[in-house]
Amino acid sequence: MDAKRMTRIVGGKKYSTETATLVASDVYWDGSNFERHGRNRWLYRTARGAYFVVTRTMWQGEFDALEPVDLDEAIRLFEGPLAEHEVSYAEAFPTVAVTDA
Repeated sequence: MDAKRMTRIVGGKKYSTETATLVASDVYWDGSNFERHGRNRWLYRTARGAYFVVTRTMWQGEFDALEPVDLDEAIRLFEGPLAEHEVSYAEAFPTVAVTDA
């Protein structure tokens, strides 16, 4: 299961799942289904280094969404709830220096 094709212009910038790199998601098979409480999220990185999240919902009255997020929020999602990683940390965040704890 993956995010359906979605494109949105926000603040004069175009975000598209077709041209961005999928970084992480919360999609995994739990033995019954892929959905998490009726919603799934995917984190993408554009070729220019911008991040956005696509949310897909199965709930009546809710709508699928595409929302730009800043670097800090993208890292928080990658390190937290979006545990299914499609690329390494270094590939997802090439401008972030990782240091030993």
